Amino acid sequence: MKVLITDPIDDAGLERLRSSGHDVETAYDVEGEALLEAVSDANALVVRSGTEVTEAVFEAAPDLVIVGRAGIGVDNIDIDAATEHGVIVANAPEGNVRAAAEHTVAMSFAAARSIPQAHARLKDGEWAKSDYLGTELNGKTLGIVGLGRVGQEVAKRLDGLGMDLVAFDPYISEERAERLGAELVEFEECLEAADFLTVHTPLTPETEGMISTEELELMGGGFLVNCARGGVVDEDALAAAVDDGVLDGAAVDVFADEPVSPDSPLLDVDEIVVTPHLGASTEAAQENVATSIADQIDAAFAGEPVMNALNAPSVDESVFPRIRPYIGLAETAGKIAAQLLDGRISSVEVEYEGDIAEEDVELVTASALKGVFEPLEWQVNSVNAPQIAEERGIDVTESKRLQSEDFQSLVTVRVGNDEDSLSVCGTLFAGDDPRIVKIDGYRVDAIPHGKMLVARNADRPGVIGFIGSVLGDYDINIAGMFNARRDEEGGEALTVYNLDDPVPQEVVETILADERMIDVTYLTLNGQDDRDEE
Repeated sequence: MKVLITDPIDDAGLERLRSSGHDVETAYDVEGEALLEAVSDANALVVRSGTEVTEAVFEAAPDLVIVGRAGIGVDNIDIDAATEHGVIVANAPEGNVRAAAEHTVAMSFAAARSIPQAHARLKDGEWAKSDYLGTELNGKTLGIVGLGRVGQEVAKRLDGLGMDLVAFDPYISEERAERLGAELVEFEECLEAADFLTVHTPLTPETEGMISTEELELMGGGFLVNCARGGVVDEDALAAAVDDGVLDGAAVDVFADEPVSPDSPLLDVDEIVVTPHLGASTEAAQENVATSIADQIDAAFAGEPVMNALNAPSVDESVFPRIRPYIGLAETAGKIAAQLLDGRISSVEVEYEGDIAEEDVELVTASALKGVFEPLEWQVNSVNAPQIAEERGIDVTESKRLQSEDFQSLVTVRVGNDEDSLSVCGTLFAGDDPRIVKIDGYRVDAIPHGKMLVARNADRPGVIGFIGSVLGDYDINIAGMFNARRDEEGGEALTVYNLDDPVPQEVVETILADERMIDVTYLTLNGQDDRDEE
């Protein structure tokens, strides 16, 4: 597999990818048409903040499986376009958390004690001791906007230095905040209480410019530290607030446009400490994010969950071994159901019974949708299957029952249209041996593999022999057969045939011509209609 890397990452990541047998190509600083050409045959793309991964990139890369961001922020990646094209977007949020948190603490001290300014004047020969009266952090209130991974690490460190903590984060519970020693408050209250305000939010349409003139005035003094993402804090407003004495100072590591323009007002205010996006610039952090992305690329290529996927279902590593066999089972049940239902699909229900109902099954449900949509010749995978369902107005439901009457675990995929519905149920024998155990209410014991023929007919003598004769006439070998009837003797019966050879349409028509037949469907579980191979 080809892995294209367009921003420099640590050698440890490159070596891990190469040791996995991948063709690793580096093309730093490519953009525009050069980027589109470079990515055209790539299976994975690794970037940092320097490469803009737009919809045009996904259009140019039909074989792309995953885009890995060697870091946290992904505002340079069009995630919606990635999802539409079925491409996983993953980041490495853990690798540089410690580094970013430590830089935030360092910047807080630097701003509070005017360390860079005093350093510069001393280098110039000035002993300006009386010009700098610093602010201690002990006993002050730290306001944290965004109590995610980095925010939590900052909270732990500054709580230990004797600061009182308040935090604003609409996505975290009060209990979690309390365990970190922080009081969860509303946004304005956080600003008003803070002697030091530190920002740790991603850059989104909701957070862009969320701290501007009015918000800075609410602080009424104190210091603002932004080591998160440029654009969250209005840079002009921040420069004016510090210059006018509304704030005592600030420390900024990230900018709306990078590299920052020499004309930026932030560079003209002496009480604002600036660094060139150094938050993740430690040796350990760079190695961690590079190897993390390499591992996630390996997982994506192997069809395993990508732990930090931002647009695809993911599960904890400890859970995956328990649900792994059900991923393929659900996909197969979905394929069978979609091919057996006659008409447009308007609803999909995935039901879990027994032990499997106790697990995180989001990835299994996505695989069931993939199975349903694949026979419809849609370009689908577990990444974009939920979006395809939404775009096409298909109602998707997931249900669980902890008890199962006949099996330790049972997965049912039910597809419906405006007039009818059909269900396919599957389970595992001996831990990982898949079986289809019910089709449209008929109890079967079918091995879901390769080429299959599903025939429904009047329950009369000779039908199975008739079908076998027709298949034999066309030199189609039967590998296995599973027969069932739903009602009493003389009603209807259903038979599933596993076949070694593809079934031409004329064979289906010959079988259907018999008055005893109700319907006959040829199924392929290998993703293509192999009748075209003949």
